[in-house]
Amino acid sequence: MPEKDCFVLTGGPGAGKTTLISALAARGYRTSPEAGRAIIRLQTPINGRAVPWIDPALFAELMLSWDLQAYEDGLKGRGPAFFDRGIPDVLGYLRLSGLPAPDHLTKAIARCRYNRRVFVCPPWRAIFANDTERRQTFDEAERTYEAVTRAYAEHGYDLIEIPKVPVEKRLAFVLEQISG
Repeated sequence: MPEKDCFVLTGGPGAGKTTLISALAARGYRTSPEAGRAIIRLQTPINGRAVPWIDPALFAELMLSWDLQAYEDGLKGRGPAFFDRGIPDVLGYLRLSGLPAPDHLTKAIARCRYNRRVFVCPPWRAIFANDTERRQTFDEAERTYEAVTRAYAEHGYDLIEIPKVPVEKRLAFVLEQISG
């Protein structure tokens, strides 16, 4: 079954997911960037509405679309694929925003199954930083972590916490986990 090779890295903002995804890509692994950051990067220069501070529901819908395409792309290749967040993250985001989850999101979560082991980067104040796409506070990052991990657990995923160590050790941890 192909989804066994689709691995999600999730957690709150600023916890090192993107850095770890970049390290995996540098090693030749197939990776998918985070939908939210990419959408913000695309929407901001055109003054688009699909950003979390203007239209969070539209932002979530675009993230879902992005993640569905990333999932389909991940199924096409050979060997492990790593996703900087996955479809259940959209559910966590909607809950955090106080918005209802549409039925089609629930169907997408049920239809598009990743490897049951989901890697979680816990909140890490020492590396947390804001940038042009990340406007959340550390407190919001912690609440995001709680919301997304709850969404994955509710949908039958096993959460594997990535240790708070330098990126090369985090990379080795993830690769060791998937090889066993």
